[in-house]
Amino acid sequence: MSTSATPASAVPTPAPAFTGGTVLGYPRIGRRRELKRAVEACWAGRTTTDELEATARDLRLATVSRLVELGLDATDGSVPGSFSFYDQVLDVVATLGAVPARFAPLTDDAGRLDLAGYFTVARGAGEDAPLEMTKWFDTNYHYLVPEIGPDTPISFVDDRLVREFVEAREAGVVTRPVVVGPVTFLALSKAADGAPEGFRPLDRLDDVVAAYADLLRALATAGAPWVQLDEPALVTDSVDASFDELSAAVRSAYDVLGSQLRVGAAAASDARPALLVAAPFGDLRGAGIDGGPARDGLALLAGTDVEAVAVDLVKGGLPTGPVPGLATKTLVAGVIDGHNIWRADLAAKLDVVDSLAGLGAAALAVGTSTSLLHVPHDVEDEVFGGPETPGTVLDPRLRDWLAFADQKVVEVATLAQGLAEGREAVGDALAASSAAVASRATAEGVVVPAVRERAAALTAGDFARGPYAERAAAQAERLNLPPLPTTTIGSFPQTPEIRRARAQWTKGELADADYTAAMREEVARVVKLQEDLGIDVLVHGEPERNDMVQYFAEHLDGFAVTANGWVQSYGSRCVRPPILWGDVSRPAPITVEWSAYTASLTDKPVKGMLTGPVTILAWSFVRDDQPLGDTANQVGLALRDEIADLEAAGIGIVQVDEPALRELLPLRRADQGAYLDWSVGSFRLATSGVVPATQIHTHLCYSEFGEVIGAIDGLDADVTSVEAARSRMEIVPELHDAGYARGIGPGVYDIHSPRVPSTEEVTELLQLAVKSIDPRVVWVNPDCGLKTRRYDETVPSLENLVAAAKAARATL
Repeated sequence: MSTSATPASAVPTPAPAFTGGTVLGYPRIGRRRELKRAVEACWAGRTTTDELEATARDLRLATVSRLVELGLDATDGSVPGSFSFYDQVLDVVATLGAVPARFAPLTDDAGRLDLAGYFTVARGAGEDAPLEMTKWFDTNYHYLVPEIGPDTPISFVDDRLVREFVEAREAGVVTRPVVVGPVTFLALSKAADGAPEGFRPLDRLDDVVAAYADLLRALATAGAPWVQLDEPALVTDSVDASFDELSAAVRSAYDVLGSQLRVGAAAASDARPALLVAAPFGDLRGAGIDGGPARDGLALLAGTDVEAVAVDLVKGGLPTGPVPGLATKTLVAGVIDGHNIWRADLAAKLDVVDSLAGLGAAALAVGTSTSLLHVPHDVEDEVFGGPETPGTVLDPRLRDWLAFADQKVVEVATLAQGLAEGREAVGDALAASSAAVASRATAEGVVVPAVRERAAALTAGDFARGPYAERAAAQAERLNLPPLPTTTIGSFPQTPEIRRARAQWTKGELADADYTAAMREEVARVVKLQEDLGIDVLVHGEPERNDMVQYFAEHLDGFAVTANGWVQSYGSRCVRPPILWGDVSRPAPITVEWSAYTASLTDKPVKGMLTGPVTILAWSFVRDDQPLGDTANQVGLALRDEIADLEAAGIGIVQVDEPALRELLPLRRADQGAYLDWSVGSFRLATSGVVPATQIHTHLCYSEFGEVIGAIDGLDADVTSVEAARSRMEIVPELHDAGYARGIGPGVYDIHSPRVPSTEEVTELLQLAVKSIDPRVVWVNPDCGLKTRRYDETVPSLENLVAAAKAARATL
């Protein structure tokens, strides 16, 4: 990420206010995951960083060209510059040189990382663990958590953002660079190891703001008319700062960035672009916490000296009367949903935009509620047709119901035209969107009476199991496991041979029987490997599964899956979220044959592996026409049927993964209780039909769990495995303090890094765990599934995991 000279240009003058509409960001992986492939080829040494840079440049220029083609203005900063090689938060770390001390040797004399060093901070190397990873607000995107201490170097060292702006401008498009705002950057950071007690990253606000000021000056010199600073920390109660503290930080930061620097200033030292501050993912206004005063982030931002504020009007709302301070600002109304894929009712959205006139803003513009990073590129990349159409993926009815990123840009441009020219100018588009929304509401399969009747007949007994002590005794007798039993989370590496066979089978080039035989051969290999390693509870490795949610969606009624609907999850990891469009039911068993075959190969206990209802919802694009809790119970009932069949087939352990439990937690505390009720309830509905001797496991990963400790306990699983390696068992004392007393498997092997943890490292983590938790309930397992790892990493890591467990077992 090295710097280079920045071309000079005239200081910008105030820019127009996005009269053609704007979006807060756009997918950056490429329409066919070109960035993913280029990055992974570079990691593997098959290409150079120069070749990766060239691919990235082509993608960036293709993106800005496409956004102009779809209707955004090429001249006024309406087109966002939101590219990243890996993560937008890591980009700020690189821009500021805020690199943890263990990675300092990777920086040059000025504190800059080159591209290889940037990836090392993200992925780790040798004994140096990468930055911790966790979920980005209420999305399935993972960001890297900065580590900030009193001595962390912070200054403007890397001008990549400036160079990317100049690159687009030279191609004829004036972009709006997008940067995580300074307050959110620090609010999402963690204190670096060794920081004194009481230190918080927000203590470094002045240093970070000074670096941002230098960045803004450089962008002004390059001619950028606008810069977007994202401050979603203002819509959540889940950061380590009160609203009063965040408010003070915002006022302090934007006093410097907004007031002390000025648009059109004659002196370069005082110049900056116009600032758009965006607050996606929720409502800027919120009820007070624990009886405290209400919070109004909109009034806060309106009171700063910035030129525009973008608000999420899908998950948030606005007051009806004038807002002091807006009279000098553009209000960007985020009425198009950047977080889901349903086509908007444009007439209704235009009503919302029209209703904002009373707020007193100097100008109104139309935008998306969030970045479009969270949706696929283009509906037109999909295949539609009937059963007779070769390669059919989607029911043709869905074509008119869906809006991916490109369609959402067109929706924004249409609304902007309607706002500027009147509804008659876009009458045909308004009518078409209304017809599509009506068609979806009445389509067959959206409402299935039998599914509704079964859900309506549920009683309290359907959501409860017997006492844990009774279950634990029955399970101990049945399973006869040693202390500190070892297991894995479920998946094993998906080799090129597995992926090739699945691709051939999907294309019809491999017969069903041949595909099944290939997958069975892989299962047998994985079972033998686990037995050779000495693992106590085995899994089948999931070679037949393309994705832990998509696989189930393909076997449940009410879902559809895409061919090219890829979305970035983290780094180079991409997923294709299914589309949950109708009432959900299970027409036939899904996993029973695979689990029963696995059990026939070994005398050791085998886990059946399922994905839980909350995670299936979180990692799908879910219907928005009924409460999420109702949809979750439909999925829970389908899984309940699957678990009953696994139990009948003799499977004594069933794991129901819920890694997304924390992910869907509402950002405002006042809304969290209702969510936790239905999310925990849907899991218990799925798992409460078994006998006491059947052991129910669950798995949670890559989230901050402190806020859902009670819910983790409420799931009433017999064993819960959690991500804990990167955070060094941070959650274990919290579980102990919360009174959690059932089985717990804190992860001791971070599978999101290519590092092989040593036996000593795993042993140390186990020792940390048993300091807080009774070793009689501790399990030993990786943080997550092994699907994305290679066998040359996996086998030695598991060998060390088993060796550490045996050594610890001997000391009990």
